Amino acid sequence: QVQLVESGGGLVQAGGSLRLSCAASESILSFHDMGWYRQAPGKERELVATITSGNSTNYQDSVKGRFTISRDNAKKTVYLQMNSLKPEDTAVYYCRARRGYGHYWGQGTQVTVSS
Repeated sequence: QVQLVESGGGLVQAGGSLRLSCAASESILSFHDMGWYRQAPGKERELVATITSGNSTNYQDSVKGRFTISRDNAKKTVYLQMNSLKPEDTAVYYCRARRGYGHYWGQGTQVTVSS
């Protein structure tokens, strides 16, 4: 079964930066795309960014210009560089892989941005 492990979350002041990592148990080239989602308390899980095997990217409007999704195929890892963080970015961030019929999810990593 596919396993995804997120890391890099933590507490940061507004305006700061964090870099999240998602390590996969198999080649990320085998997935149609990889993505980052987030869920804040009391809110629905929402898409943050996606990246395809061809390195095309898509971002939620609220993070455009601040977040960058990237991948390292050799390391089987997807990254989310988050700059100019805002308190409203506070959430649990989840890595998602998609292939065929399946969606696979990591356990999540907490990001907290203080005012």
